[in-house]
Amino acid sequence: MDLLAQAQIKGVQSEFVDALGKLRVTDPVALKSILDALPEKRVYRFVSGPVVVRALGHPRTELAATGAPPLQWKIAGNGNVIAQGETREPVIAWPAGLPLGYHRLTLTDAEGVTEEVPMIVAPERAFGGDFDRGWLLAVQLYGVRSERNWGIGDFTDLADLVRLAKQLGADGVGLNPLHVLFDDHPADCSPYSPNSRLFLNPLYIDVEAIPEFSADLVPDAAATAARLREGDRVPYADMAALKWLALRAAFNSFVRSASGVRRNQFDAFRADRAPLLSRFACFEVLRHRFTGPWWEWPPEWRQPDETKCAQLRNGPDKREVEFVEFVQWTADSQLHAAKELAGQLGMRVGLYLDVAVGVQSNGFDAWNEQTAISRHLAVGAPPDVLNTVGQDWGLAGFNAGGLEAQSFVPFADMLAASMRHAGAIRLDHVLGLKRLYLVPRGFKPDNGAYVQMPFEALLGAVVRESAAHKCIVIGEDLGTVPEGFRETMQDFGIWSYLVMMFERDDAGRFRNADHYRPNALVTLNTHDLCTYAGWRSFSDLKMKRSLGLDPGENDQARWDALGRLDEILRQNGINANDLYSVLAFLSRTPSRLLAVSLEDLLGVIDQPNIPGTIDEHPNWRQRLPVTLDKIASKVDLTALRAATRERSLLGGS
Repeated sequence: MDLLAQAQIKGVQSEFVDALGKLRVTDPVALKSILDALPEKRVYRFVSGPVVVRALGHPRTELAATGAPPLQWKIAGNGNVIAQGETREPVIAWPAGLPLGYHRLTLTDAEGVTEEVPMIVAPERAFGGDFDRGWLLAVQLYGVRSERNWGIGDFTDLADLVRLAKQLGADGVGLNPLHVLFDDHPADCSPYSPNSRLFLNPLYIDVEAIPEFSADLVPDAAATAARLREGDRVPYADMAALKWLALRAAFNSFVRSASGVRRNQFDAFRADRAPLLSRFACFEVLRHRFTGPWWEWPPEWRQPDETKCAQLRNGPDKREVEFVEFVQWTADSQLHAAKELAGQLGMRVGLYLDVAVGVQSNGFDAWNEQTAISRHLAVGAPPDVLNTVGQDWGLAGFNAGGLEAQSFVPFADMLAASMRHAGAIRLDHVLGLKRLYLVPRGFKPDNGAYVQMPFEALLGAVVRESAAHKCIVIGEDLGTVPEGFRETMQDFGIWSYLVMMFERDDAGRFRNADHYRPNALVTLNTHDLCTYAGWRSFSDLKMKRSLGLDPGENDQARWDALGRLDEILRQNGINANDLYSVLAFLSRTPSRLLAVSLEDLLGVIDQPNIPGTIDEHPNWRQRLPVTLDKIASKVDLTALRAATRERSLLGGS
C-alpha cells in the first residue's frame, strides 16, 4: 500500500494550507515516519466510525451498510451482554435505558460477516453548572507566598486562597496544571509538560500537614524553609530536595506508627486508584533504577506487565512502591480538602483545573499507553504569522487507532483524573479533539501533518465524564478553528474560552459585551500573555525585543489598542481605564464565568510564561509580590466588588 493510501486510512492530511496561505506538503520521509508511528486504524464496514449514542430521547445510528439482512447487533461491557437486537433497515434504533459508559458493539450480517466497534453511551450534554453567572480567582499556585510554606505555594495555601476567593465574592479558584512532573528534574518546572496527567505534583504537598510528620524528623527544615521563602523566584532544586527528604521521613514515620484508621484510608485509596496507581508507582521505581528513557530499559520492563509489577510490589522494592503511592495519597487528600472547603463555603464551582494537551514521551502515560500514545510524534502547530517555522511542543498525544482499540478508556481515565477534584476544567488546545498537528521526531516543525481524531467519540467521552463528575468543561478554542467546530462543541455542552485581548474585529476594535457567548469562560488574558499592567506599560514588547523575539506588534499598534480599549469602555458608560474598569466590562458579558488573574489584581508587570523561551525568561518561577495574608489589603476591594457585583456571591446573582 502506498503512502497516500495509508495516510487516508489513518486520517493523515499530508497537504494543507497554513495560516500564511501557503500550501504545505509533508516530506515523504517525514510522512512515512508519521505513518509508521501510528497504530493500525480499523476501517469499518457497517458504520462510519466509533458509535456515539446520546441517551436523551430516542437515539438512532445511521448505518453505512447493512450487508446481508438482517443485521444483528450486540452491546457488551465488562464481559456482559448489555443489549442486543437486529435491524433490516440502514439504521439502528437503540432501546431506552442503555447504561452510560464505554462498550463494544458487535455487528453481524446474515452471511456471518462481523465486526466489532467501540461504542460510547453518553448523556446529551456535558454538565453545565447550576448558576447564572459567576467569577473565579485565577492563580499560579507555585508562585503563592506565605509565611509558612516551604518556598512554593502548596495545598494549605490553596485552602487559604479558597477562603480569600470567598471573601472577594468569587465562586472558585482557577489553577495552573497540577500534573506530576519528573521528581529528579525539578528545574524542568513547566506544568504543561507532565510526566503523567493521571497523578498530582507532590511539590504542592504541605509536608507539615501530614499527621505522621514532626519537626524533629528533619531538624533544619524550619530554617531551610525560611531561607527558601526569600527571593522573587521559586528555588525549585533546593525546595524539592527539602520536600522529598521530609516526605520520605513522613512516610517512614507512617510505616512505623500510623493509626489503624490512617492505614485503612491509605489502603482504600490504593484500591480505588488501582491498577493505574500501582503501575505508576512501579514505573517511578524503575525510572530511578535505570538510566535513560523507558524504551532503553531492559526488554522485560519496556512494556507494562501486571505480573512483573506485582513481583516488584511484593519484592525488595515494596517500600519504594508504597512510598510513591503514599505521596500520591497525601497529595490527593490535601487537594480533596481544598475542594471540600470550597463546597462548604458555598462556592458554585470550587476548583477550576487546567489539563495539558500532551505528556512527555519518556513519562508514565507514554509507557503505560504505548498504543494510544505515539512517543515518536510530538504535538505542535504549523507555521503562522508569529511562528514562521512552526512549533514543536515536545509533547506526545493520543492517537485515534489506539484509543478506538481500547474503547477510549485511556482518554476517559485522563479526564476522570483531572475532574476528580474539580468543578470545572479547561482542556488545553481543544482543537486536538478533532485534529492534531503532529511532528515526527527528528524533523523540523514545518514538516508535520494534520491527523484527524474521532471528534464525536472524544466529545462523547468528555460529556460522559463531565456528567459523572458534575464538572464543567471549557475548551481552549483560541485562534482559527474549522467551520462548525465551536457549534459542535456547544451542542455537546462544552464551553468556549474567550480572551478579551483576542476578541477584536478585523479593524482591531474590541468587540462589545453582547458578542460574548453565554456558555463560555471569559478572561482578559492568559498565562502566555502580558498582564494588564505589563500591557499598558509596553513591558511585554520591551521584554520580547530584549530576548530577540518578535513581539507581534509595534509601539504604535499598542497605542492604537489602548485607544480602542478606551473606546469600548466609554461605549459601555465606563469612563476610566484601570483594571477594575476592564473587569466591570467583562463582568457585563453574558459569559457564565469570568476569570480574574491574581497577578492583575496585584499589578504584576511580568507575565508567567513567554512562549518560545525556556531559560531566557523565568517561566513558571515567578512569585507573587506579597504574601497570601497581605493580598486582601493590596486589592481595592471596593472597586473589585463593584466591578463583579452582577456575578458575585456577595452580589447575589
